[in-house]
Amino acid sequence: MKINQKNTKLHLSLSISISATFILFAKMEFGSILQFIENKNILVIGATGFLAKIFIEKILRVQPNVNKLYLLLRAADAKSASQRLQNELLGKDLFRVVREKWGSNLNSFIAEKIVLVPGDIACDVGLGVKDPDLRDDMCRDLDVIVNLAATTNFDERYDVALGLNTMGAKNVLCFAKKCVKLKVLVHVSTAYVCGEKAGLILESPCKIGETLNGISGLDIDEEKKLVDDKLNQLQAEGASDREIKDAMQQMGNQRANMYGWPNTYVFTKAMGEMIVGHLKDNLSVVILRPTIVTTTYKEPFPGWVEGVRTIDSLAVGYAKGRLTCFLGDINGIVDVIPADMVVNAIIVAMAAHANGASENAIYQVGSSVKNSVRYSNLQDYAFYYFTNKPWIGKNGKPVKVGKVKVLNSMASFHRYMALRYLLLLKGLEVVNTAFCHYFEGLYSDLNRKIKFVMRLVELYRPYLFFCGVFDDMNTERLRMAAKENGTETDLFYFDPKSINWDDYFTNIHIPGIVKYVFK
Repeated sequence: MKINQKNTKLHLSLSISISATFILFAKMEFGSILQFIENKNILVIGATGFLAKIFIEKILRVQPNVNKLYLLLRAADAKSASQRLQNELLGKDLFRVVREKWGSNLNSFIAEKIVLVPGDIACDVGLGVKDPDLRDDMCRDLDVIVNLAATTNFDERYDVALGLNTMGAKNVLCFAKKCVKLKVLVHVSTAYVCGEKAGLILESPCKIGETLNGISGLDIDEEKKLVDDKLNQLQAEGASDREIKDAMQQMGNQRANMYGWPNTYVFTKAMGEMIVGHLKDNLSVVILRPTIVTTTYKEPFPGWVEGVRTIDSLAVGYAKGRLTCFLGDINGIVDVIPADMVVNAIIVAMAAHANGASENAIYQVGSSVKNSVRYSNLQDYAFYYFTNKPWIGKNGKPVKVGKVKVLNSMASFHRYMALRYLLLLKGLEVVNTAFCHYFEGLYSDLNRKIKFVMRLVELYRPYLFFCGVFDDMNTERLRMAAKENGTETDLFYFDPKSINWDDYFTNIHIPGIVKYVFK
């Protein structure tokens, strides 16, 4: 698929597009979400991911009369898929409410409702599902597909990220077109497919002849060929696994930067979304773009999280005393949204567009326009929490935290690090060598802290100076339509205006990451 400016078509003006979108959403009619889910067959792709787990738990908890949840996960066979189900889903604390509800009947309930689908969306034939009968069942019976599969590592190997985030999205779309009674495909993207745009970022699709960040000249098929050629070259040269990994990581970042994206993750997600948008034809497709996803706000209980999310790595480093300075615009907006609100938006959107009304069905789910948070707020929340409830270090003593020194440019950051830490580290290295590594522990600790900060800066610099806010006009209309149609808005809430950020961060989010993330 080539994305360039040749043979571009005329587009309506922004004002006309917005008016058309308003008319579309004014006519949106849908009733009870619970009734929509009842007796439906839903395929969840990327079933062991963070949002996917919350989605699965929500469906099982609020609508046990769903017909089947097909869970596609990467596994060699049914046995390993079953092990992943137990270890990575049902065994998690997230499912404790479901476990308590069903008690001794849980296993029979799960056996009745869940169909495990070993597969791999990187495979271009039938999503890698080897059982032909299972593939036929899905093609015949599926009502909804929700694609939550992705690798979210910012500096993932280019071949891996391209296979999952880009070509994987294409493979899912091709499979969806074979499902004879499919009502809607929900493709979960990310708001940051916009690249490094500034100002108000609209919920708009990729224009013909352009990319999602407005830059021309990108050919996705050529990107795939470049990766394959590079891998063949490395293998012919006898490169080690480590050398191949490093080369693929470097290539991903280089190609992303060449076309205006800050990292491999958002670059490959942008290409995946472009493919879905351009090739969907008459299929009803919803594209949902969450911003920075955080711990659950309410359900199944407040504060659940898994893995170190984007901003949580800063909190972890700060609480453990490894983050005393950082880089960024302290007054900049950080667009965060709780995970359960994202999942609720997915469920409402899939019900709303099951009737085929999917033209420009793009939803940005975030808080920057309606109820924004600034980095200065995060700094205050972390200082307050860890001053009152300090992290206990390995030595058994509480870690004392202070205000983080925030530097507002790369130049000032490098000067600060050089004068404050790098010279000290170099001197300590000399002394440590002279005294037969007597100061090895002190040297290693300082070196680890410096590498930690430098690594975070390298990964998150584009977002620490991000100057965009994400319009959520479509998302707001979806909320309004749900309310006007009498749907269960108390059960499927996703309005960021309802969040008290002071309470959320100090009483829900930070305690949640301390409980589930800190090691």
